[in-house]
Amino acid sequence: MFEYQKENLFFAQVTGQMEEMCEQELIALGATNTRPVYRGIYFNAEKADLYKIIYTSRLITRVLAPLTSFYAKDTDALRRTAFKFSWDDFLSLKDTFAITASVSNSKITHSKYAALCLKDSIADYFTAKKGKRPNVETKSPDVRFNLHIDRDQAVVSLDVSGESLHKRGYRLLAGEAPMQETLAAAMVNLSYWNGDVPLGDFMCGSGTILCEALMHYCKIPAQYLRTNFGFFNLPDFDKELWKKVKEAADKEIRPLPKGLIFGSDKSIRAIEVARENLDRLPHSGNIELFTRSFQEIENFENGVIITNPPYGIRIGEKEEAQILFKEFGDFIKQKCNGTSAFIYSGDPGLRKHIGLKTSKRIPLVNGKLEGVLFQIDSFKGTHKEKMIEKYKGISEQT
Repeated sequence: MFEYQKENLFFAQVTGQMEEMCEQELIALGATNTRPVYRGIYFNAEKADLYKIIYTSRLITRVLAPLTSFYAKDTDALRRTAFKFSWDDFLSLKDTFAITASVSNSKITHSKYAALCLKDSIADYFTAKKGKRPNVETKSPDVRFNLHIDRDQAVVSLDVSGESLHKRGYRLLAGEAPMQETLAAAMVNLSYWNGDVPLGDFMCGSGTILCEALMHYCKIPAQYLRTNFGFFNLPDFDKELWKKVKEAADKEIRPLPKGLIFGSDKSIRAIEVARENLDRLPHSGNIELFTRSFQEIENFENGVIITNPPYGIRIGEKEEAQILFKEFGDFIKQKCNGTSAFIYSGDPGLRKHIGLKTSKRIPLVNGKLEGVLFQIDSFKGTHKEKMIEKYKGISEQT
């Protein structure tokens, strides 16, 4: 019996600053006994719930199933112990494989060398047993293993997600500095938008936020376009149960009403890319796209804006970003009555250039950038009290 089977124990890797949000999502999808740590969450799940989590989660990036753990005081101990493991329960000669590794507080200090040692042990195991060895393929392997060494204690896991779960499959083309899909999904989640008002992204780029908003409203599983998963390599994988889980999730998909989601960008090419990406998802035809800068939009009232403006790195000049943020603040103030705007910036200092009061600030990581999502409300007249009450409740929850 492998370690994950003893208690149905798994580990979800998550983006920094999103541990609490991801834990809530995991619980909603059937996980139990969740235990958040830095950039990850330990959890228990039965098979059906594990399959559902990997197929539908919008926020986590990977799921690992621990296979074996042992004391590894040095690389020789790592090699010797790993050589004794039954690798052919997960890998065949025709399969390619890859290894990711991390080390901390241990006598083994180099993660790449630790991964190399484990790779050699796997190769030696197959050579000794079958006279041949499977090949390594780092970009798109059939099987992924993970090695984590902390305080000289090694844990070898199978990556049961396969490819990173932030790769949805709809974004074959991207803009100059694309936002990670999991971050876009987190922004939609934090806006508490549920389709009761229109949603717009008026600097939409390649359309990642629009795609995630579409999937959120239509209940499209995050991995709807994927056909291969790492859990297929588990020795106790239940193919019929997986088919039932997938069919049940796919039956939840619902259409998108026309006039609910809007996107625009001043770049013709960006809109072309956004449309190509959206067209890979069901019900995307009802999303309206315009080649237009936000300065040219007459008004967008009583809705929600979720956007990721350029913030200096992409456009090269910080002064240009400051002007852009000031003009976007004017747009919100003058043309977006009754609207809450959720704006992500990799440069938190640009917030002040919007010139409007921020009602909420949430740190979020995008790749290596530690940015901030901030909320600005533009409420006037009779609509003001209703919207303030709505987002007061949201702020209290977050």
